[in-house]
Amino acid sequence: MQNPRHLLRRRPLLALLLLILLLTLGYTARAFDHGGSGSPAPPPTGVSQPASGHANDSGGANGLTPLSALPAQARQTVSLIQRGGPFPYRSDGIIFNNSERHLPIKPRGYYHEYTVVTPGSPDRGERRIITGGSGEFYYTADHYNSFVRLAVQS
Repeated sequence: MQNPRHLLRRRPLLALLLLILLLTLGYTARAFDHGGSGSPAPPPTGVSQPASGHANDSGGANGLTPLSALPAQARQTVSLIQRGGPFPYRSDGIIFNNSERHLPIKPRGYYHEYTVVTPGSPDRGERRIITGGSGEFYYTADHYNSFVRLAVQS
């Protein structure tokens, strides 16, 4: 039989290990909870955002956000996409994986992303236009945390 004093000395260590395990499990579960109770990112100026962070289809009368509600740089990016380029960044046109699942779930390769130039930013910034395989356009001002669906004429 083990010495009771030995068990008492090990108890705090076991409690600490259990606490670390529970914290790790909690943070892991939170990372996978995309629809959590955290507050959504604030909407960009001039663009309405849904509370859920998912693509907004309730902007204008037809459920789409007009291009006129976006910054001039976003309108320029849409124009470049429609003309087929040339694009300012090498990564423009790459596949957008929709990892956050804020856009409708589609097969890999359905969505592509394009940079919306952010004046004064030393890098690509957070603003993007995402295009879908059926001709839809989405705008995000907060690097994929929320989207609005755009009314774009073909």
